[in-house]
Amino acid sequence: MEIKVIKDIMGANEQIAQKNRQLFDRHKVFVVNVMASPGAGKTSLILETIRRLKGKVKVGVVEGDISSSLDAEAISKEDVPVVQINTGGECHLDANMTSTALGSLPLEDIELLLIENVGNLVCPAEFKLGEDRRVLVSSTPEGDDKPFKYPLMFHEADVVLINKIDLLPYLKFDVDAFAKTIKGINQKAKIFPLSCTTGEGVDQWVDWLLGQVRG
Repeated sequence: MEIKVIKDIMGANEQIAQKNRQLFDRHKVFVVNVMASPGAGKTSLILETIRRLKGKVKVGVVEGDISSSLDAEAISKEDVPVVQINTGGECHLDANMTSTALGSLPLEDIELLLIENVGNLVCPAEFKLGEDRRVLVSSTPEGDDKPFKYPLMFHEADVVLINKIDLLPYLKFDVDAFAKTIKGINQKAKIFPLSCTTGEGVDQWVDWLLGQVRG
């Protein structure tokens, strides 16, 4: 019975994700699902990305969190359309929550939609939202063993951003070994070391993203 219920839930989510995908395609919106553990730097990454894309791409944001609207308020200061989803305890966004939020966004005026998922390295990997790309932010203070502990998340990611490289002198984090482990799990993943604090490496990430949107 439990297996059947899980299949029903995932099947229903997949159907709604497909409808979201069709809506995005109609409006020619490129969608990125940004996933990470709490504190890895999802919001900082989105802010830095928005700032570098101003005048190049029209950006919109969906902010997912268990509670509060702090991140959405910070992003709204960048003068981009943003909508908040509070999950009320759920540890991830799903396609239905995303679908509900889309009605509050001017999709006709958005070329790139960044969806900040709830901070979690387990559940978000299992629920598609209708996105084009999945981006995983993994920060150096979390340690370089995360791919071993959360392989599904790294397997599902199209891009892995190694954030907070400015802290490397103070940590035991082996960037090369980390990247090698990721490639062992997911050969297609693009890997960008960067720091949202200093800006190092952020332009390379944004250039890649811009190419994806325009492509």
